[in-house]
Amino acid sequence: MTTGRVPERQELESYRSRVRGCLLGGAVGDALGGPVEFWNLERIQRECGRDGVKEYLPENVSGARAYGRITDDTQMTLFTVEGMIRASVRQDRGLGFTAGVLHHAYDRWLDTQLQSGPDGERDGWLINERWLYSRRAPGNTCLSALEVPRGGRRKLEQFGAEATNMSKGCGGVMRSAPFGLVPHWVWPSDWQFDSAAQAAGYTHGHSTGQMASGALAVLIGAIMRGYNLPRAIDEVESQLRARHGSAEVYQAIKQATEVARRGPGPEHIESLGGGWVAEEALAMAIYASLVYQEPGQLLDALSLAVTHSGDSDSTGAICGNILGALHGETALPPELAFEVEGRDTILTLADDFIYEFTASERLHGEYGPSTRWTERYPGW
Repeated sequence: MTTGRVPERQELESYRSRVRGCLLGGAVGDALGGPVEFWNLERIQRECGRDGVKEYLPENVSGARAYGRITDDTQMTLFTVEGMIRASVRQDRGLGFTAGVLHHAYDRWLDTQLQSGPDGERDGWLINERWLYSRRAPGNTCLSALEVPRGGRRKLEQFGAEATNMSKGCGGVMRSAPFGLVPHWVWPSDWQFDSAAQAAGYTHGHSTGQMASGALAVLIGAIMRGYNLPRAIDEVESQLRARHGSAEVYQAIKQATEVARRGPGPEHIESLGGGWVAEEALAMAIYASLVYQEPGQLLDALSLAVTHSGDSDSTGAICGNILGALHGETALPPELAFEVEGRDTILTLADDFIYEFTASERLHGEYGPSTRWTERYPGW
């Protein structure tokens, strides 16, 4: 879907910076919080200081120190981006944007968790990125929802079906920012909300998990339209008020905005929960983003988002998504951005996402004739 008004060059340049900032910022926040995910606040402050996590902590990888390693949050976000590109390519066949293609993308992510490396049976380029074949504390809900019982065999006809569990864990919302990145001059906020909620439902069956995912997509989408953060939150609340099953998410966001008025503090972010469930993770990230809204405060916001006794990588990732979209890639702290794992892959995917959603007619034609682009991103 590339119809609609033609954006000005300056608008496209801003759009590119925000897309890159959102995806790279999410990875930075994820990597900052990953090593302390299972630490309590006392340990974080003892080992990192009273100001919390301000730099990447080293992790032992095969006897060597590694810094800036991402977790499953970023892994699944990357496959969401790739899945959205492939779903857009699929429109050449006259099928419309099929969100079920995202389910296939998450199935490919599952390969990276079950296999030691590519087996040559999958198409596209992302599945061949060997560095992704690493388990980074993936959520049990995502694993169990994507695996088919009896030997772990998976079947294509199951793609598009909602998970049968009642989980509202944060594994859906932490990968949903890309739905807000589609060009706002073409894709409406209703579509962003519904598509993110549907994709979250492939692994998380509880309505709260789905509503939180839709809420993050709309928040990112409003920011991409040029709204400031408070106005973007108003847009999210308006969407939530109109939807059944959204009460927990709506109340969590309301509480986050109220707590933000008290200023920064680990005791304030911990009053919002632990971030293990979707509405808490979103609320905690929104709180940290509201407390430190200025471009020069992005590191302070990320530090606040991960310095607590909960799911630090997920709250950090969502905060990075929000503020990266708000301020663009140049606001990201360079001392963290340069070293984050997979930076080349993340930015390549960001640029390819932009190409597909702003200039697809120059990459692939009507009715799906094969090109090098569609070999890179098959439409299924």
